[in-house]
Amino acid sequence: MTGAYAQAPKGCATGLDLATLGPKTIIGQGPNGEKAASVDQLQLTPDEIAKIKAGKFRVGITMQTVNLDWSQLQVQGITDTLKKYGVEVIGVTSAEYQVDKQIADIENTIQRKPHGIISIPVDGVATAATYKKVSAAGIKLVFMDNVPAGLKHPEHYASMVSADSQGNGWIAAQIAASCIKQGGKLGIVHFGVDYFSTNQRTKAVKDWLARNRPDIKIKQVDFTDPSKVSQIAGDFLTANPDVQALFAVWDQPALDTISSMRAQGVNIPITTVDLGLQSAIEIAKGGPLKATGSQRPYDQGVAEALAMMKALVGKTPPAWVGVQSLPVVQGNVLESYKTVFKKEPPKELVAACNKAKPACK
Repeated sequence: MTGAYAQAPKGCATGLDLATLGPKTIIGQGPNGEKAASVDQLQLTPDEIAKIKAGKFRVGITMQTVNLDWSQLQVQGITDTLKKYGVEVIGVTSAEYQVDKQIADIENTIQRKPHGIISIPVDGVATAATYKKVSAAGIKLVFMDNVPAGLKHPEHYASMVSADSQGNGWIAAQIAASCIKQGGKLGIVHFGVDYFSTNQRTKAVKDWLARNRPDIKIKQVDFTDPSKVSQIAGDFLTANPDVQALFAVWDQPALDTISSMRAQGVNIPITTVDLGLQSAIEIAKGGPLKATGSQRPYDQGVAEALAMMKALVGKTPPAWVGVQSLPVVQGNVLESYKTVFKKEPPKELVAACNKAKPACK
């Protein structure tokens, strides 16, 4: 079956200069068009630190899922930073992408009367009314990655912190384009829920191609249930054998798409956003997953904790704080893993890289 599919050109995702990959500053805007504030603007003063340590503050965390490396690193960054200043984390909930469960999680957390809640919304429309109850209860609210519809800063929330999703999409587009011949086609596996960060990634891919490779045609398939990506991507590949490369909106859908490709005997390049252990191993091997524009979720968690503590002592942090994107390819995957995870790469990642030397360094 592989022979029926479009073939990538020689030089696909190789010979790329890391110094030229992606933007060198944060290019994205906040959900209301805000310019990105720097994490440096969240640094605490000695007076603020003293107030935080004396405040005996309590904070709850409500996640969309804790089943991703990204989520676990966010929680770790938040927890480590709050603990450093004596702030108690009263619990972490996981909605498993279910709106009703997240609404219940938020309401239950409100009932525990914390001083603050840090959260990522599953659905920015369906959860909006529930998030408004947080500020109405006198609880400070910091978002990661998305602001629900109708919530205003600083009336309803103290800050939103996210990666530069447009910067990460730029990286993914730039590398995918190197794998597509003139006039070729890119397939996009997109999250079909109106969600700020994922919308920004796909928008960045399309914008970069329109500016730099307008010859490339785009075909797109959407999913709304992350557990069904393998089937949806597999059907898309069957129907579109002429795509020369793929972009998946985050790393788990990319891995699920690769599973579908392998089941069909298809081998075409794919790029994505986010870095987990399994996606790092796939990049190290030099297989279909060529690159990712990585978030820095631990660093993002640190920033969210700092924004929360600013709010707890009566300050108004910026509406949107951006965290710089990170290009990850086979040649820098071990170094990037250390940057993202704040620890040495595990044995299985090192072994995958050793097998792929000298391409994997």
